[in-house]
Amino acid sequence: MHKVILDTDPGVDDAMALLFLARHPEIDLVGITTAFGNASIETTTRNAQYLKQQWNISAPIAKGSAAQYDPGRATHPFPAYIHGDDGLGNIGVPDVVDVPLDPRPAHQFIIDTVKANPGEIVLVAVGRMTNLANALKAAPEITDLVKEVIIMGGAIDVPGNVTPAAEANIHGDPEAADAVMIAPWKVVVVGLDVTLKTTMSRTTLAGLAAKGGRAVELLDKLSQFYIDFYDGQVEDSMVVHDTCACVYLVARELFTTRGGAVRVLTTGIGEGKTIQKPDGMVFGKSEWDGLPSQLVCTDVDADGAMRLVEETLVRQ
Repeated sequence: MHKVILDTDPGVDDAMALLFLARHPEIDLVGITTAFGNASIETTTRNAQYLKQQWNISAPIAKGSAAQYDPGRATHPFPAYIHGDDGLGNIGVPDVVDVPLDPRPAHQFIIDTVKANPGEIVLVAVGRMTNLANALKAAPEITDLVKEVIIMGGAIDVPGNVTPAAEANIHGDPEAADAVMIAPWKVVVVGLDVTLKTTMSRTTLAGLAAKGGRAVELLDKLSQFYIDFYDGQVEDSMVVHDTCACVYLVARELFTTRGGAVRVLTTGIGEGKTIQKPDGMVFGKSEWDGLPSQLVCTDVDADGAMRLVEETLVRQ
């Protein structure tokens, strides 16, 4: 059984990832920490509360930081044109959701949960890496206690999706992402190299809603705006970014990976670019020296991954 904290910024594709984690039989979802990114921290936290309520999820929710890791960094606009003004496809989420929050800030919740479960917690981060970086800063010793960090973010061998260089989650807080990559813990990067290959059609999602009960009916409803956004990129479908990272946790045999140190550019025209120095590459003394080797996903059995997603979403 995998004990998981989901660090998330719901977000339509985040919602699918949350339902996947909640319904997979090999996953024990022990916490949800919220990040800003797809919407403000107030909105993403409220959305997490709403989905927890609607899907009867027991995991506690801890609200994350409203500021980037480097407080002097200029913020980017929230992508309402992708996820809707309410972050969940403009379905009309109530302004207030009566679901209590854990009193601790997200980074402290992560620290406390990891220390209470040494060697057992997998951090699945599908938004900006701010909460993880804040946890590292406050308690660097957790790197010895976290089982694994799986992130949805980055674009290693392909272009970005918010600039030619950068993927959105990394671009939104590059200093935080770099801190996470260079920390001495095990990181797996599930980026655009593989997520762009995993798509779900509107027809498939409607079929799952017919079999998966009210939970998948809600997922189908909140995904329509997002599917409309992808029109012209993938035919009548959505790209399954965040759930792809969750699939890695339980079916890593579906992925091709490459080891090597990973850094994130934090300034200039390439801001937010993720770069890997593959293991075995030799050159002179540089900023890459002494950094941990992390895994990046370079390919995926997309059909196999999506079969697993479909099977899991309809579990009752």
